[in-house]
Amino acid sequence: MKGLNIIGATALLALSMSAQSAEIYFGEDLNPGVSSANSAAANTSFLSQLSGVGTEDFESFTAGQNVPFNSNFTGAGTATFSGTGEILNTPGAGRFATSGSQFLQSRNGFQIDFTTAISAFGFFGTDIGDFNGQITLDFLSGGSTQYIVQNTVGAPNGSLLYWGIIDVLNPFTRITFGNTNFDDAFGFDDMTIGTIAQVNPVPVPAALFMFAPALLGFFGLRRKVNKAA
Repeated sequence: MKGLNIIGATALLALSMSAQSAEIYFGEDLNPGVSSANSAAANTSFLSQLSGVGTEDFESFTAGQNVPFNSNFTGAGTATFSGTGEILNTPGAGRFATSGSQFLQSRNGFQIDFTTAISAFGFFGTDIGDFNGQITLDFLSGGSTQYIVQNTVGAPNGSLLYWGIIDVLNPFTRITFGNTNFDDAFGFDDMTIGTIAQVNPVPVPAALFMFAPALLGFFGLRRKVNKAA
């Protein structure tokens, strides 16, 4: 029996350390007039994993403007909105801006296409779930993956949430927003996107420390194999 290839095994180990599954960031506040701590914490946690990203707050758009329209992001290209939606500058029916005074309101959902593959996406949503709807998000990468925002079904009017995803293994070029109940209009604001280059890397020393026992076991196994050969 031949000895194992250390270089090849080390390369596989490094690949294993760098591989990350999608991470979801979510926080919901059913009474944001009293506290918005949960959504704010999710937003802060999401942004802490990114560097040099841009956020669209819709303040530069004309109130009453309908999709389609484009939004440009530093280092992440252009996002093109299509489908249904309208820029509003006054709160109403539970929907409101989460910064400034303007936000995007939609009922039947919308689509966002990216000119650059995106690995991070996050947004604030308002008044989601008061008509028993849940937001669905279909991500187009090599295939299609759907996520359902786990907002409270039957939430009170005017609730607030933050939802974000970071997926460095499956960068995506399109997101389609849907709703399990199209009578449930919702507000959308402060969208942040980032490329894989804008996602903070996992500290290598910490990763190596995690895998030290596996490395020791591997070298011990190799010594036994060499003695038996």
